[in-house]
Amino acid sequence: MGSTFLSLHYHIVFSTKDRHPLIKPAWRTSFHEYLGGTVRGLDGIAEAVGGVDDHVHLLVGLRATHCLADFIRELKKAASSWAMRNHEPLFGWQDGYAAFTASATHIDAIRKYIATQETHHKKADFVTELKTLLAKNGISYNPKYLL
Repeated sequence: MGSTFLSLHYHIVFSTKDRHPLIKPAWRTSFHEYLGGTVRGLDGIAEAVGGVDDHVHLLVGLRATHCLADFIRELKKAASSWAMRNHEPLFGWQDGYAAFTASATHIDAIRKYIATQETHHKKADFVTELKTLLAKNGISYNPKYLL
C-alpha cells in the first residue's frame, strides 16, 4: 500500500455534432451503458452516465496517470464508432468538451443531476445548461463556441 491518496472526479459534458438530436430514446440506455463500459475499459470509474438526444454527461473517477484530454478523445472515438456501427451512420461529436472537477462532497448531487437530464431538459436547452455550468465553475468563454 502506497502513500498516495486521490479523489479525482470529473463531470464531463459533450454534445453531438452541430447539436443534432442523434441519440434516440430507443438506443440511448444501451449507449450510456456502452459509454460506462468504455470508461471502465480506459481504466476509469464510471460513476454516472446520462444525457438526452444531443449530449451526454458523465461523472467519472480517474487515476493520477490519466491525461484528461486523451481519456476524452478515446471515449468519444469509441462511442462514435459504436453509434455509427449500430444505430446512426452519420453520428459524430462536436469538437471539444466541458470538464469540471468535482469535490467528493458534491458527487451525490452530480449523480442526481445526471440521472434527471430528461426532466431538466424539458425546461432548458443544452446551450442554456452549458452556460450555467460554465458560470457555476467560474469559466469564461467566447459565445461563438457555444453555437
